[in-house]
Amino acid sequence: MKIIDSISRNGQFISLEYFPPKTREDWPTFFQTVQRLAQLKPLFASVTYGAGGSTNADSLEIVTRLQNEYGLETMAHLTCIGSTEGEIEQFLKDLTAAGVANVLALRGDLPIDGTAAPSPDSSLKHASDLVSMIRSSFPGVGIGVAGYPEVHPEAVTPDADLSFLKLKLETGADFAVTQLFFDNSLYHDFVKRAHAAGITKPILPGILPVVSLKVIKRIVSLCGASIPADFMAELEKADQAGGAAAVQKVGIAHARRQVQELLDAGVQGVHIYTLNRADAILELLDGVAPR
Repeated sequence: MKIIDSISRNGQFISLEYFPPKTREDWPTFFQTVQRLAQLKPLFASVTYGAGGSTNADSLEIVTRLQNEYGLETMAHLTCIGSTEGEIEQFLKDLTAAGVANVLALRGDLPIDGTAAPSPDSSLKHASDLVSMIRSSFPGVGIGVAGYPEVHPEAVTPDADLSFLKLKLETGADFAVTQLFFDNSLYHDFVKRAHAAGITKPILPGILPVVSLKVIKRIVSLCGASIPADFMAELEKADQAGGAAAVQKVGIAHARRQVQELLDAGVQGVHIYTLNRADAILELLDGVAPR
């Protein structure tokens, strides 16, 4: 089933995002995490893969197992950077043959070594190109895209960035999931601007719990998100007083407040970036009450 159909038929919900383990030896632990978090009854689960399809085969197998063995409506991340149209078409054929009906269509980021530069002979240079290709060749596939409350790092202006989101949705995407943010007003302002620009399709907020100062500083440096000064001060104070465990406690509490406030404000669903950490996500969502 297309995720957009599930969104339309359900009340408030939680969805989850996973990333593939680096090695096969880690797969049993990964699927144990999936099994533990299945009790949250997510509306859907998404699975990332590396730039240029570096873990493409693993992603296909993992989303297939999540869909068929764990009963999760699953969305596979799909990027066009570094892939030919033929490779993308084959991946989509394999995906739909396995019963997976949804993808998150992304341009993708260039690896640091630049090995996955866009193919010069490929017409798929932007996420909107990928959306158009999927919609025309695989009309039964549900399509999500990314949105950036704090503007994509490569965008010239906020309005230009918003116009690209609108293009992706008008080209055939069903909904958007936002990049992480730590101040809910950024999301609400983003949605308000999107509506003013004529965007009417759902924009789901993406929430990431801070579990490590080192990790979060690296993530925000890559994606262009910001950490409010008071929240960063609280994290650094926790780190000095109690180390990693104290930082995670503060980070999870902040994410829980974000999620509950978003739901209380009437947001239909919240997408949680799990970092493949079952304990942290179960703690985050303990007591959170969708309507």
